[in-house]
Amino acid sequence: MTRLVVVSNRVEEAGKNQTSVGGLAVSIQAALETYGGIWFGWSGKYAAKVSVRPNVTSTNGLTYATLDLSPQDYEEYYSGYANRVIWPVFHYRPDLMTFRRKDYDGYRRVNAYFAKKLAPLLEGDDFIWVHDYHLIPLAHELRQKGVNHPIGFFLHIPFPVPEVLTALPGHHELVESLCAYDVVGFQTEMDLYAFHNYITREIQGQVMSNGIVKANGRTFFAGVFPIGIDVENAAAVAEDSKKSTTTVKMQESLHGRPMIIGVDRLDYSKGIMERFLAFEHFLQVCPEFQEQCATLIQIAPLSRSDVQEYKEMRDEISTAAGRINGRFSEFNWVPIRYMNHRFKRRTLMGFFRTSHVGFVTPLRDGMNLVAKEYIAAQDPEDPGVLVLSHFAGAVHELDDHSLVVNPYNIEEVADALKQALVMPLDERQARWTEMMKTLRRNDITTWREKFVAALREAPYSVN
Repeated sequence: MTRLVVVSNRVEEAGKNQTSVGGLAVSIQAALETYGGIWFGWSGKYAAKVSVRPNVTSTNGLTYATLDLSPQDYEEYYSGYANRVIWPVFHYRPDLMTFRRKDYDGYRRVNAYFAKKLAPLLEGDDFIWVHDYHLIPLAHELRQKGVNHPIGFFLHIPFPVPEVLTALPGHHELVESLCAYDVVGFQTEMDLYAFHNYITREIQGQVMSNGIVKANGRTFFAGVFPIGIDVENAAAVAEDSKKSTTTVKMQESLHGRPMIIGVDRLDYSKGIMERFLAFEHFLQVCPEFQEQCATLIQIAPLSRSDVQEYKEMRDEISTAAGRINGRFSEFNWVPIRYMNHRFKRRTLMGFFRTSHVGFVTPLRDGMNLVAKEYIAAQDPEDPGVLVLSHFAGAVHELDDHSLVVNPYNIEEVADALKQALVMPLDERQARWTEMMKTLRRNDITTWREKFVAALREAPYSVN
């Protein structure tokens, strides 16, 4: 029986990932429930010595195989090259890159370690699906060990244009490693276009009209597979959670005032500072919403808090929130409620359901499933409005019916907030209806089935 072997940096066992909204964990669990197989990756734990063999467990019918990392592995592979080099460059911020050769060596070493421990678990008819930027070299390492199974790779973050990517030390080796896969998937056409440009310009490969790529001595398929959500589940959770104690308390605390909500990891790619400045400008130029006391709820769980740049960003954003609140607050109203802790998914869906505006304005994002979750959570009789960044991958599916903004243009964003808050009911319903059609057409099942179907077609050949 054909099994699906999923590989990702972190493994989240079923029932333990209760705080995320959408995301990789939910998607992978759904794939494994459909096809059976193994989810392989880092346990999230550290050990003085690396694992001799994976720790294999089964929960709710799903099998998990996890490895521990040494503190050095974590620092070099994860904090170092993956998050201080690949992450900023792929999000078009090479100025924030901190490159150390030992981190690159650690990145390659951990990928080789993953390959060494994964190879013995494979069976003859398995097909392998590798996820995200932490594990780009994994297929190359598996091929070095004689693994000839179909291997696919999906990049959840943006893929930068060659002019940006070439700032990344080791970029040639990284892209050549992608050529060891049978299928390489991206979120948007822009990401695929950037990849094609690199293949043809930097390593003199060929791109065929049918999506086949010939480069680095291999033939493979590269395509667009925009990740979706479980639309009906999201809608059902939101409908149920609108009556939850937490959601009701949130609504009561607003005293009927309009609610704007943003939910993001605390990361410079999410544009939280720019969002706060735009909201400040909105309050300044739209005094009528000071009287109505529009409230921005910004939930931003801490991310990579051991990295100095993130500590500094956290301080700057907290200072901005305090300054804006000090400027506009009344004795019975605070304009920004800024929280750095996590909420359960059910709670967040209730917040989405009862908010007037979804404020999703990253400076650069692969897809941004919060935008899709927000739409799915809305009340069909009285839906809210999505204000969406031009630089979120989701804009390629939702641009016609959301309010698309340039997050760097605070005046434009402020105008969009006002438009969202005064939009008539019939227009809100019409926009929401069309976006829901798109979400259902491109849901999590479609994403999974299209990618797996492409992988099952491997190996590819060119006539």
